[in-house]
Amino acid sequence: MVYAAIFIGPCSGSMTFQIQGVVKAPTDPSLFCNSTWISFQYVNGLEIEGGGTLDGQGASAWPYFDTSKNSNCPTLPVILKLDFIKNAVVHDIHSINSKSFHFDLFMCNNVTFSHVNLTAPGDSPNTDGIHMGVSTNIQVLDSNIGTGDDCISMINGSQSINISGITCGPGHGISIGSLGKTQNEVVTDIHVKNCTLISTQNGARIKTWAPSESGSATSINFEDIFMDNVRNPIIIDQHYCPSPPCSSEASSVQIKDVTFNNIRGTSSSVEAVTLNCSASFPCQGINLTEINLVYNGAGGPAISSCDNAQGTATGMELPPSCLKSSLDS
Repeated sequence: MVYAAIFIGPCSGSMTFQIQGVVKAPTDPSLFCNSTWISFQYVNGLEIEGGGTLDGQGASAWPYFDTSKNSNCPTLPVILKLDFIKNAVVHDIHSINSKSFHFDLFMCNNVTFSHVNLTAPGDSPNTDGIHMGVSTNIQVLDSNIGTGDDCISMINGSQSINISGITCGPGHGISIGSLGKTQNEVVTDIHVKNCTLISTQNGARIKTWAPSESGSATSINFEDIFMDNVRNPIIIDQHYCPSPPCSSEASSVQIKDVTFNNIRGTSSSVEAVTLNCSASFPCQGINLTEINLVYNGAGGPAISSCDNAQGTATGMELPPSCLKSSLDS
């Protein structure tokens, strides 16, 4: 059992931190009303490894997620928080049953995650696997992530991100956003490749608020991704509204130069491709190449839907692309 711990640099040279056995978080609500359980800050040259397991014991905290019923505890703790970390490697550790996010990065540069396993029940609230913001040169490689929220989420300031070899499920998919809550939020240079998503709510997703402040999501590439019974395999949602009633106003986030290449597998809904873009800032440079998504349920076969989306479709297009009709309009 370990209570909240913060390891603060700078350190004299590089540091290796080993996690062995099972490390458990507290279950007493008076002890977990913090934003973080284990935190590293201001370290240049950090390795976290050891084969051990961080157990957030999240079942004790998930009932407190609804802040309308829990005003005394507005945030639940992230299992592992990295702030202002440079040149780090996190590998061969496990994280289970997080109270909130499993791993969270802020103001980090050159961090690689590999061979990590992050798990929480599919109905656990806000348990993103790896969440990042204002961070550059981040790699997430060869890992298994199954949670109650996004397997990987990238928000404002995420730049030069490479994600490869991820098996995701359950969860909400691999997501960019949501963007537009504050002014000038930017995500750019994102590469997601060779991933498998199994029974997730979404597959490759970009989401923005509506209405929103200005911002952009550009130079994004989803490639060689297998979808197994995914509800929304390809989705751009510029009317993101998790809590109705929702506004009819348009998003002010510009989405541009996004490629979906060799996306294949099965959809659990008839609308396998959704490009729901902003009327004020239509999506530009959307490229669909070699799309093969099958829906075998009632009302099939699979369809695609476009609103305010401009771009091209080449190679196999199953379901048939709607981009042409969008361009004509």
